[in-house]
Amino acid sequence: MGASSPVYAATLTTAPSCSTIKVVSVTKGTALPCLNGVGRTTFEAIRGPVLVNVWGSWCEPCKEEIPRLVDIARLKKIAIVGIDVEERNMAAGRAFVTLHKMSWPQLYDVKAVTRGIFGMGVPVTWFIDAQGKVTYKQIGLFQSDAQIRDLVKKHLGVTL
Repeated sequence: MGASSPVYAATLTTAPSCSTIKVVSVTKGTALPCLNGVGRTTFEAIRGPVLVNVWGSWCEPCKEEIPRLVDIARLKKIAIVGIDVEERNMAAGRAFVTLHKMSWPQLYDVKAVTRGIFGMGVPVTWFIDAQGKVTYKQIGLFQSDAQIRDLVKKHLGVTL
């Protein structure tokens, strides 16, 4: 998977493609399959500015937070990558993505390999800059669109 600028899906019929995730080549790391079943991405290769949102369809706070991320994604000013964790199966994650109109790329962590990176509990959102450095971690759900805008400006330098 080569480096490319993020592209945003206009319509959603299944989990979005992961081919739009901005990455650099790495020789090792945490490889995750795309939730749409096509391809994989190494987490450590993701470059921003990007919000990496870790979620699960079974998570009530995630369900509350997702509409705020959908609003931010509609602005098309910041990339978002989702990571579906601890899901009972890929179909459940895909159905959640479709139901909530999540138009950004989604990775699938079927074996909880990211626990060592993210820890336990969702939602959590990582703010990653162009060099791949984590500039901030939001543990727990975002309370408002304004909170997301403020944090993106402060930690990634992007005005939404």
